[in-house]
Amino acid sequence: MHANAAPRSTLARLQGLFVLLRPRQWVKNVFVLAPLLFTGQFIHSGAIVDSLFAMAIFCLASSACYIVNDLHDIERDRRHPKKSLSRPLASGLVPIPLALAALALLYLLLILSWWSFPRVLPVIAGYLLINLAYTFVLKHQPVIDIFTVATGFVLRVYAGAMALNVPVSAWMFVTTLCLALYLAAVKRRQELASHGGGSREVLDHYTPALIDRYAEMAATGALLFYSLFVMQTRPELVLTIPLVLFGLYRYWFIVEARDEGESPTDALLGDWQLQVTVLIWCAACAHALWPN
Repeated sequence: MHANAAPRSTLARLQGLFVLLRPRQWVKNVFVLAPLLFTGQFIHSGAIVDSLFAMAIFCLASSACYIVNDLHDIERDRRHPKKSLSRPLASGLVPIPLALAALALLYLLLILSWWSFPRVLPVIAGYLLINLAYTFVLKHQPVIDIFTVATGFVLRVYAGAMALNVPVSAWMFVTTLCLALYLAAVKRRQELASHGGGSREVLDHYTPALIDRYAEMAATGALLFYSLFVMQTRPELVLTIPLVLFGLYRYWFIVEARDEGESPTDALLGDWQLQVTVLIWCAACAHALWPN
């Protein structure tokens, strides 16, 4: 038994299992709803149900990936001053057999969802395979690791498009990629600043200045491509450009002034100004794109 482990109640283990699924990270799966918003199909109940179901499937898939990652990194996490206490597997709160059982159940649910939503499952399968490659190989490869994390966000958008049976806009693809590269680069920057190379081997290949350039380039690309999309394709969305610009500025402020950003989800959920900006942006887009 791990040194941190102690007799645990059933309720404590269930709570630890819930933490193992990382439900806070499900916020990332809101990207699945992007095609629903930009195609104007949000006024149709059937499209809303399909998009929400696709997002739910992605929640199952992402939780499965988190469990695989935690199982793979359990020994490293046990040596980490924070993860040895916060990670359910590393702390001994959740035993490995229980984690494996939960992983098997998640895979079973994903397989069963194939019959009800066959268009989305190939995207989910690709996401699972990429994350397996990331866990065992790609997260140790500099630059590739950042692009792999960003690819997960692009696949979320693609899954949302498949759920509605609509093509993925080239503008949406490149804008999502740049935004995801920005978030992934900032995440690496904060990991490097907080833990050095001790938390990830790949961090030994980066410097703060290099990652800052990556983040600035990606943020500039996201703003540029979104602005071009708006001005050339959806001019009614022009008033949302300042909101996007403010969101990027605010996020960078959170990273610099509050030393956050290692978890984009925590940065979003912990800042009311960023939350309000996202809500206003969604409302403005919905109003501008409301079908006549």
